[in-house]
Formats: sequence, C-alpha cells, structure tokens
Amino acid sequence: MKNILEASFVEEMVEVTSNLYRLGWDERNGGNISYLLDEAEVSEYLDTANVLRNISMDFDGTALKGKYFIVTGSGKYFKNVAKDPANNLGVLKVAEDGQSVDLLWGYTDGGVPTSELPAHLMSHIARLEVDPENRVVMHCHATHLLAMTFSHELTSKAITRTLWEMCTECMVVFPEGIQVLPWLIPGSNEIGEATAEKMQEARLVLWSFHGVYGAGRTMDETFGLIETAEKAAQVYTYVQAQGGVRQTISDENFIALAKQFGITPNPAFFEAAQVTSR
Repeated sequence: MKNILEASFVEEMVEVTSNLYRLGWDERNGGNISYLLDEAEVSEYLDTANVLRNISMDFDGTALKGKYFIVTGSGKYFKNVAKDPANNLGVLKVAEDGQSVDLLWGYTDGGVPTSELPAHLMSHIARLEVDPENRVVMHCHATHLLAMTFSHELTSKAITRTLWEMCTECMVVFPEGIQVLPWLIPGSNEIGEATAEKMQEARLVLWSFHGVYGAGRTMDETFGLIETAEKAAQVYTYVQAQGGVRQTISDENFIALAKQFGITPNPAFFEAAQVTSR
C-alpha cells in the first residue's frame, strides 16, 4: 500500500484547512469539510475491507451507501490538521445499513466525524442529483459574509444582488446566486435538510448568523466559490463604511456580462427582464 499521507486527497485537505484557518474563517473547531472519493483511489492507500470501527449517525444515508469520504473530525481544530492529519481527518465508507459509517483511517484519538456529517451527506445527495461530478462540501465562518447577515436584508435575492454588484466576477462565478437560510440549530437534521433543499438551486448557502456552505466538483472550485463571495462581502463592508453605494453595476451591464461569458444568471434575481446567455 502507498503512504496515505502522500495521497492527493489528504494533501488537499491539509492545504485547504490550513488556508481556511489562515484566513480566519475557521477559528477553534469551527467549520468542516467532506470530500467524496473514488474507491479505486482509496484502495491504493487502504485495505477497504479493514474497518477500524463503525460509527452510528442519526441520518439515513442509504442513498450514499458504499461511498467513500474523507471528513474533518468533530471538535478538531483546522490549525492542527497539517501537523497531524491522521488525528484530525478520517476516511469513511457509508455502511450498508445507511445508518452508520465505517472508519477506514484516521481519528486516531478515538474521535468521530464532524457533528454536521448528516448535513454534509444530505448536501452531497442533493448536489449529486444536480451535478454527478460534485465531490466537495465545505462549511466555514467566512467573516464578511457572516457580518452581512446582521446588517443586510436577509433574502436570497437581496444578498445575491449585493454580492453580484460588489465585484464584476461574482455573477460569472456563481450565476445561480446564493441561497439564504434563517438561523437554525447547527448540527441538527433540520438545518441539514434545509441546506440540502437550497443546494438543489445553488452551490452556495448562507447560514444566518453562522457561516456559509459551499459545494463543487473540486476542492479548488469550492474554496474559490466561497472566496469570491467573501471578497464581495468584504467590499460591501468597505462601501458601507465609506457612506454606502452611489453607483453600481446595472441590469443592462449584467445582461451584457452574461452574453460575453455565455452564462445564464438566475432570472429570479432580476426585476423584470428575462436574462439569458444568448
């Protein structure tokens, strides 16, 4: 077997958790990541028949049975992942009963996956229905996006429009917009179900007064998605401090942008005109 610490999926998890901590988006044990893996890839590093222990979960994950994930651990600090991946990360397989996961590697101190594992798996199920190539679900406490939920109108349309207007590339990066949820109890199936429902419509879901969920095909895509929205939220903060918006990108500008990049922005976030890429 190859050394799992040299596996690309472990190296990616180490890199992204380090960057999220460096940016201040995952303080203490805040935030979590799950990454859907190919069995062939996992089997290069682990004996997939060797189950270290079985971990129950309060969720029916039958739709994902037999699927492999690398997941951050419950109570683990992102700042510690780089120096001890085996303690802070775990490779899991959703068990045949759909009610538990088999641990194949990691959580060496006896730990368990993030308490938000059900929310992650629900989002994976939702996103795979939309995009069979979706592999990553990432949750963090992006500072300026979090701050916006205290001072901005809390609707998906209002926040999407503000983010689009703060930085030209935003509509290109997330033309479907960002979906917004009211405050819900973290780690609960309620917030997982609500997030998964929104994930049918968008790859970004903002949890009011808490943080953001992002999904994508790769780690880079998902991190970049959150990074772009967070940059726009930061610009919004600066604009508000400077006295508020005096001019911004118009609907006509957005229509031209959509045509230039061949994208179809969410028409629900425009006042009247139907916006298409052609």
